[in-house]
Amino acid sequence: MEQPEDMASLSEFDSLAGSIPATKVEITVSCSSALASCVLCAVCRVPCAVCRVPCAVCVMYTQGMENKQWREFGRTEVIDNTLNPDFVRKFIVDYFFEEKQNLRFDLYDVDSKSPDLSKHDFLGQAFCTLGEIVGSPGSRLEKPLTIGAFSLNSRTGKPMPAVSNGGVPGKKCGTIILSAEELSNCRDVATMQFCANKLDKKDFFGKSDPFLVFYRSNEDGTFTICHKTEVMKNTLNPVWQTFSIPVRALCNGDYDRTIKVEVYDWDRDGSHDFIGEFTTSYRELARGQSQFNIYEVTLLSFAVESECTFLDYIKGGTQINFTVAIDFTASNGNPSQSTSLHYMSPYQLNAYALALTAVGEIIQHYDSDKMFPALGFGAKLPPDGRVSHEFPLNGNQENPSCCGIDGILEAYHHSLRTVQLYGPTNFAPVVTHVARNAATVQDGSQYSVLLIITDGVISDMAQTKEAIVNAAKLPMSIIIIGVGQAEFDAMVELDGDDVRISSRGKLAERDIVQFVPFRDYVDRTGNHVLSMARLARDVLAEIPDQLVSYMKAQGIRPRPPPTAPASSPPQSPERTPPASPLHTHI
Repeated sequence: MEQPEDMASLSEFDSLAGSIPATKVEITVSCSSALASCVLCAVCRVPCAVCRVPCAVCVMYTQGMENKQWREFGRTEVIDNTLNPDFVRKFIVDYFFEEKQNLRFDLYDVDSKSPDLSKHDFLGQAFCTLGEIVGSPGSRLEKPLTIGAFSLNSRTGKPMPAVSNGGVPGKKCGTIILSAEELSNCRDVATMQFCANKLDKKDFFGKSDPFLVFYRSNEDGTFTICHKTEVMKNTLNPVWQTFSIPVRALCNGDYDRTIKVEVYDWDRDGSHDFIGEFTTSYRELARGQSQFNIYEVTLLSFAVESECTFLDYIKGGTQINFTVAIDFTASNGNPSQSTSLHYMSPYQLNAYALALTAVGEIIQHYDSDKMFPALGFGAKLPPDGRVSHEFPLNGNQENPSCCGIDGILEAYHHSLRTVQLYGPTNFAPVVTHVARNAATVQDGSQYSVLLIITDGVISDMAQTKEAIVNAAKLPMSIIIIGVGQAEFDAMVELDGDDVRISSRGKLAERDIVQFVPFRDYVDRTGNHVLSMARLARDVLAEIPDQLVSYMKAQGIRPRPPPTAPASSPPQSPERTPPASPLHTHI
């Protein structure tokens, strides 16, 4: 039996890095009211009752993160002679909560069978993000269709006149309705446990330290790693812990797709010894019928349940309450000097404003009222110069909320002109502030996300740990972005990815903290748009799982969509649970 070639991938495997898109979303498009106002008579240049009714098609574009070019994603069918088209053909897209997925929808009046869009009349367009659609009530978004002065050529990406029918640039011409529906297939989670007997002894001075690696097969015959068990030390008869894995990660919904399982003897230097392998499939695992040769591996248990997803809760009305807390300690430098992290250049945003905008532009679509509390810490406040670690940027102690991301930026700039940067760097007060609000609503209708942007070493580490441990049982997550060149070892400790944080001997119930250093996302080419998109993606990536983990721990199921008609639950594919343990052999 040959040794696998890529041994490095085993030691470097990260279950998060190996994940596939969070889910797939189906976008439905319809239009209402007055596409007729887009179709203007070629003679009188006004809407004309005798003009023909348009034959409409909708073209969806996605925008590349790297080059910002619009690329055609797909087209609906053509619907003849209607002012209110309701398109049947859907757009199915990968959904990432942590990314700003820009979309563009162009409407055309089709005059011929030519696929060249320049040969058809442009009716109007709308821009939005995928997050804006799914974050709307019932995941249904209405946007005005407008005729811009210029559109982008679908092939070259260059500007071209957008109006070919005498339309008026900037004119609103009807409404586009965009609905998002999460695809229900591949939402099951498989929970299983394996053991083995009399494995090959690989260690010279002792027994083996075995672990299992699971791979799903790809269409090109290659395999993608999707799970790795823990290492069982010094045994030839291991019983691995029960683990759960999404069925979409295991077989991407294809129950007959080959699943390969390899067995290794762990070595500290990463050069794990290959013991053997076997292949199976999801269907075989569920039925408990599969046999292989050489070494025996036994499936002790297998169960499947349908998992509620992040989008289930969002569509059911769960609101994400976004709060930002900004570091006003003196270590940031004098804001009036260009060397300061708070320097307000007339030409570009500082690191604080860039980080806030990158994260806020994505998360704002999941809060219907767009009112976001904004706090500062580590400053002396007028008129008496008292030091505060929990002051409202807008100066309103009763209501620290700002209107939108622009409102936060305005309040931030105002605070820089009125407070004195001081210290120390205390996190506990702002964490407690948000936790106090999160504790008032724990029925699943609200979930709080606190963004802390800071430059320094934490001064109240013990108190912050205690505040986080207490907050971990609440509907709340914390994002920390470190700006500047300071050492952020304490932030990494709070992150809890490697070791769950504790306080006074009590472990946090959940990992609710994500930390990233801003300097890792400074694009040397000056392309802040791209680097900030990467920053937002990395700091927001854990929010969906953290929200779902809270709901699951509390036994909270998603509420029905507020505007969706009642319907019977989808039927899951028939599965026969194993009547007896599965005995497989390598």
